Amino acid sequence: MLRLILRDLRLVLRQGSDATAALMFFVLCVVLFPFGVGPEPNVLTRIAPGVLLIAALLAALLSMERLFQGDFEDGSLELLLLSPLPAEGVAVAKVAAHWLVTGVPLMLVAPLLALLLRMPVDQLGLLVGTLALVTPLLSLIGAVGAALTLGARRSGVLLPLLVLPLYIPVLIFAAAGLDAGLSGLSPRPHLLLLGGMLCGALVLAPLAIAAALRAAHE
Repeated sequence: MLRLILRDLRLVLRQGSDATAALMFFVLCVVLFPFGVGPEPNVLTRIAPGVLLIAALLAALLSMERLFQGDFEDGSLELLLLSPLPAEGVAVAKVAAHWLVTGVPLMLVAPLLALLLRMPVDQLGLLVGTLALVTPLLSLIGAVGAALTLGARRSGVLLPLLVLPLYIPVLIFAAAGLDAGLSGLSPRPHLLLLGGMLCGALVLAPLAIAAALRAAHE
């Protein structure tokens, strides 16, 4: 599994297009909002959690279509499914590599963009902690959609339609936690719910991904 993760990381570093595009999309999406709503600090602070979360969601989705597509087209996926590593292990490795090249850079850049949106400095830790729970969830849920649409016609259109409704609970609880922090309330209940969702996704998503990959292979 570790070798598969390292293989995917090497491929991304060699090509770099998907990861760079996702990061640039995230930055540009957040930077454009102040031009649209104006430079009023109170307005920017109020919308900052939602803007950052929606931009991260769309950036993660941008690179999701190619998660299994390249291996499916060149036959590597068939070899991976026939290898001693279970299909669930293949799924976990692919999701882990996607999170490392997409979710981690978003987490590192988000505090700088939060300052642009006038988010208080004392809330940056909460932002990073929330994204640490949200970004793996986005990768896990998105990978389920990518596996289900693998080999389908116009999968780039089907994938957002399938995945975006599943992202809504994650967005709701993450935004509520950040809003609670900005209002001086405890974000702990919302973070616990996100943590519970992440634990459930870590168990269920690899099973769903593995079943979808076997179906696409057959």
